[in-house]
Amino acid sequence: MINRVLIRIKVVQMFYNYLLTRNVKSLDMARKELQQSFDKSYELYNYLLKLIIDVTDLQALYLDEAKHKFLPSQEDLNPNTKFIDNELVELLRNNEQMQSFISRHKLTWRDNEIFLKLILNKIQDSIIYQEYMENAESNLDNDCNLWRQLFKRLLIDDDDLLEELENQSVYWSCDDLEFMGQFVIKTIRRINDGDEFPIMPQFKDEEDSKYGDLLFTAAVEQEELNSATINHFIDARHWDSERIALIDRVILLVALAEVRNFESIPTTVTLNEYIEIAKTFSTPSSSAFVNGVLHSAIRDMKNNGAISKQ
Repeated sequence: MINRVLIRIKVVQMFYNYLLTRNVKSLDMARKELQQSFDKSYELYNYLLKLIIDVTDLQALYLDEAKHKFLPSQEDLNPNTKFIDNELVELLRNNEQMQSFISRHKLTWRDNEIFLKLILNKIQDSIIYQEYMENAESNLDNDCNLWRQLFKRLLIDDDDLLEELENQSVYWSCDDLEFMGQFVIKTIRRINDGDEFPIMPQFKDEEDSKYGDLLFTAAVEQEELNSATINHFIDARHWDSERIALIDRVILLVALAEVRNFESIPTTVTLNEYIEIAKTFSTPSSSAFVNGVLHSAIRDMKNNGAISKQ
C-alpha cells in the first residue's frame, strides 16, 4: 500500500539529502534511512487507524464521567451513544493484524489527551458528525461512511493533525498524511465491503518492496552518467547549468535512473510521474524544464540503443 508514487517521492527526497550530506553520510546509511522512511509511513497508516479507536474511547470516557458528576442532567444520564457504538470501531478494535502491529510499535494517541480532545471537538463541530448523529438509522454502511467522510473532508487536510505528526517524527509530512489518509479511506471501504483481510500490507508485492532501494542505489551509482546526460541537453537549449535548482537536477537524476534500470516501467509513466513531482516540490516553471530535458534524453537513449523499452 506504499505505492510507487510515494516511493518515488521518498527516493527523490532522500537522494536530495544524500547529495547535501554525502561527505558525512555513507550510501549504506542513506539506504537504511530510506527504508526507515517506508517503515514509518506504514506505521502512520496504522496510527491513523488507531486514531479512530482512541477518539471514540475518549468520547466514551467523557459520557461516562458526565453520568457520575454531582448533578447530572437527563442528557448526561441518557446520552446519544451512536458515535461510540460505531460498528467500524469495533471491527478495528478486534482486528488481530492491526492490533498486533499497534502493540509491537506501542502506538497510542491517549498519551496526549489535550490533542485528542482537540480532534474530537473538531469532529463534533463538523456537519459530517451532526448529520450522522441526527440519522436514526444505525448500520455498518453509515458507520463506515462517517469515518470515510471525516478523513476525506476534515482530517487529511487538518493543520493541527499535520503539526502533531511532524512533531512526532521527522519522517511524517503532509505527503505522508495525504497518502496514508487515502489508504485509511480505502481500508474503511474494504471493511464495509466485507473484505476478510482489510488491513493493507506495507507493499503490494515483493517487487515494490525492493523498488525504492534499487532506484535510490541506481541514482547514486549512475549520478555521473546521468549528470552528463542532463548537462548535454541543458547546453543544447542554452540554459545556464549553474542556475538550475538542485531539486530539479535531483528529480532528473532519479528519473533517468528509473529509465535506465527498470525495463518494466514504460518511459511515458516515468515522464509523467516526475513531471508531477516537479510541479509539487519545485518552482512553477520546473515541470516544463523537467519535461523538456527528460523527453529529449529519453528520445536520445532510444535512438542510440541505450534503452529498448517503449
